[in-house]
Amino acid sequence: MDTVNGHRSAEGIPVRERLMDAAYAEVVSGDWADRRMVDIASVARVSRQTLYNVFGSKEGLLQAVVVREVNALLDRVVRLLDEEGEDPPHAVSRATRLVLLSARDNPLLHAVVTGDHELLPVLTTRSEPLLDVLGERITALLSERCPEMAASEVEAAADVALRLTVSYSLQPIDPDEAARRVETVVHGILMVGR
Repeated sequence: MDTVNGHRSAEGIPVRERLMDAAYAEVVSGDWADRRMVDIASVARVSRQTLYNVFGSKEGLLQAVVVREVNALLDRVVRLLDEEGEDPPHAVSRATRLVLLSARDNPLLHAVVTGDHELLPVLTTRSEPLLDVLGERITALLSERCPEMAASEVEAAADVALRLTVSYSLQPIDPDEAARRVETVVHGILMVGR
């Protein structure tokens, strides 16, 4: 029998991961809007009640799947930022480019950006959980790279970079041009704060 609190199923995959994997498959197949929670629970081989206990709602499940995917992307962004070292605006620019290419090429992120009325709010009107995770990580990285900057300036640069990147994901332009524009803005914010 499956349990919720980190216990593993007979296959050795935690219930939470199996549920998110099932939801991921529905999103990338284009069937998310037509799926009910009972359908997703069935694919994951758990009860519908277990699904509700873990995620609360269909939107809660979707947000968890998107946050998981974005966290994996952010791990790549962190590695890229670590490689850039001394030039935070350029590092943010390169990170923007990576995110925009992922929004175009990653099956889940592309489905969310181009998806139906249930998917898009994860990046727009109900994006707070996702933006909080992204904002915290970008702020931490900029704070580390620019220790002389006031926390409010670092937070402003991270917030603007994040919002521009999300905007460019929703209304795409050339990723290199978007990255250049974000670099210009972040550079300006960081220069004003010095």
